[in-house]
Amino acid sequence: MSRSDQILSRLMALHPKIIDLSLDRMHRILAALGHPERKIPPVIHIAGTNGKGSTLAMIRAGLEAGGARVHAYTSPHLAFFHERIRLAGELIPEEMLAATLEECEAANDGQPITFFEITTAAAFLAFSRVPADYTLLEVGLGGRLDATNVITDPRLTVITPVSLDHQQYLGETVALIAAEKAGIIKPRVPVIVAPQSDEGLRVIEARAMGLTAPIIAYGQHWAIQPDRDGMVFQDEHGLWDLPLPNLIGPHQIQNAGTALAALRALGATEAQARAAVTRAEWPARMQRLTRGPLVDLAGQAELWLDGGHNPAGGEALAATLAALPPRPTHLVCGMLNTKDVSGYLRPLAAHAASLTAIDIPGEPNTLPASETARHATDSGIAATTAPDAATAIRALAAAEPQARILICGSLYLAGRVLRENG
Repeated sequence: MSRSDQILSRLMALHPKIIDLSLDRMHRILAALGHPERKIPPVIHIAGTNGKGSTLAMIRAGLEAGGARVHAYTSPHLAFFHERIRLAGELIPEEMLAATLEECEAANDGQPITFFEITTAAAFLAFSRVPADYTLLEVGLGGRLDATNVITDPRLTVITPVSLDHQQYLGETVALIAAEKAGIIKPRVPVIVAPQSDEGLRVIEARAMGLTAPIIAYGQHWAIQPDRDGMVFQDEHGLWDLPLPNLIGPHQIQNAGTALAALRALGATEAQARAAVTRAEWPARMQRLTRGPLVDLAGQAELWLDGGHNPAGGEALAATLAALPPRPTHLVCGMLNTKDVSGYLRPLAAHAASLTAIDIPGEPNTLPASETARHATDSGIAATTAPDAATAIRALAAAEPQARILICGSLYLAGRVLRENG
């Protein structure tokens, strides 16, 4: 176990809850640290239900193509905690991570604080000490009371599509959830708005208008659509004729549009726009695995990985499968017990020949495989269970060597799979 892992395990014990939405503890620890959040490079703050990470990855690729140094903060991590904090494009080094975490631990002095809060404070501290041109900041949960929402003067805010997820924390309707996400909008700071439902858009627009924040919204101020073998982005400044995103799936065209609208607001060129959609990397979002022990088990079968986990994620995944060349598709699925499992699986029923349910290893909130299988059966997908992903892959590849095997249902499962696959 690395030094940072040892510190992180201690930090997990500082608060009885994983999630406790409030800004009081953040304000306290940041004051104790000398307010590093006031000393970081200009912030692009990104909230939303789906597409935050992909949108951030494309904005980062576009900015870096123009020569900018870019910090980035994302969550959760997949294989290693270091993935959450990028300093001027590079993952935070182990020695710096450990030292920064220890500094935050000492400043906190044993007081209650959630794991996400204290590690967000550590990210701000690291960002304040390494020169860069921009800081890309992804909200952890919600927006209004998220630990990242201590930034008072971002350069830009971005709200990706809002849908139902985390209702126990954010509210039972899209309007209530949109109100939480819109909490990142700041006075007179432009807000890029991705495609939204009518009820979500009304809430976001009302918040922006109340703060005199300029709105740059899909369908009103910018648009994007497929065109032949590429896509066209259009806004009041003109057209960008671009290739399709290298991130796979029809929903990535919308995410690309949101990223391009943000880049346009930051003064990016068409060359940067092209780099944004062709160079972005974001693992476990319909990622084809091409090497490693799990790929060896799959043999001739295709092996894919996706971390979507809510009904909108299920719909996006279904649209992606519909656009791929036809192959018998078998799901290996593990989910958390806090998710709308049936809502996630229903859109996939038309595209899945079977589902093998597994527990998420090492995850206390995993939904038992038998429950996932029951939901799958109720959704119209033939389902069975297996003890783990490797066993499921081996059995599916033996039964149908030319299959497409898709591991899905949770970012936590995706992280475990990436570690297991090396």
